[in-house]
Amino acid sequence: QVQVVESGGGLVQAGGSLRLSCTASGLTFGDYASGWFRQAPGKEREGVSCIKWSGDITYYADSVKGRFTISRDNAKNTLYLQMNSLKPEDTAMYYCAAGTKWRSTTCRSADFGSWGQGTQVTVSS
Repeated sequence: QVQVVESGGGLVQAGGSLRLSCTASGLTFGDYASGWFRQAPGKEREGVSCIKWSGDITYYADSVKGRFTISRDNAKNTLYLQMNSLKPEDTAMYYCAAGTKWRSTTCRSADFGSWGQGTQVTVSS
């Protein structure tokens, strides 16, 4: 059974940093593209950042470019999202996902079949 578990969310002031982690089990993590998505109340889920199974190609939404960094450690079955210079508009539930399809130009939730329960990130102004 596939399990995806996120951690690292919390409350931070604007300009601060957080590091999200995601651990997957029940699958060969290195065979899957992985991504971080977020959903704020009343808004659609959006792809924040995705990374190819090899870890050498990444995608970032324009809203987070230069502030967020995605990385993975396939030996540990773990995905990370380093978030710096956080803004109040980054407040959302953040989800980790794994999928077998990779697109270099976008991060689509429909391409990912295994999801975690989410971790809340709240940025105060």
